[in-house]
Amino acid sequence: MLEKKLTMIVMNETYGVCRLDNNQPVPEWAKNSRFYSITRTFEELSIVCSQEIIPDDVKCEKDWRMLKVEGPLDFSLIGILSSISTVLAQSKISIFAISTFDTDYILLKNKDFDNAIEALSNEGYEITA
Repeated sequence: MLEKKLTMIVMNETYGVCRLDNNQPVPEWAKNSRFYSITRTFEELSIVCSQEIIPDDVKCEKDWRMLKVEGPLDFSLIGILSSISTVLAQSKISIFAISTFDTDYILLKNKDFDNAIEALSNEGYEITA
């Protein structure tokens, strides 16, 4: 289990989580965000990006804020997402997590963001702007 609490960095944009049909090509607008994540599965094409660039006709859940776990993180570390999600679940805060080679990103609804920061800080996580 993860022993040392990690530093999390507040990302200063608002994001949207979009769903497109799995057979659609990746739209060019999705690449116009400083941060974007694209995942294609057998069922869907999911895109996370800055909400300001998302066209109005795209199925999307908006108003997400993001915390970046300061990395890079070693692949041998165990329990990073589990520890973070447990703290937030105890505060009744849901998350949308994205993992990359170097680190993890935690998306939280804007309405829950301040409570999430407080809950994580109370558990020893360092939160920086």
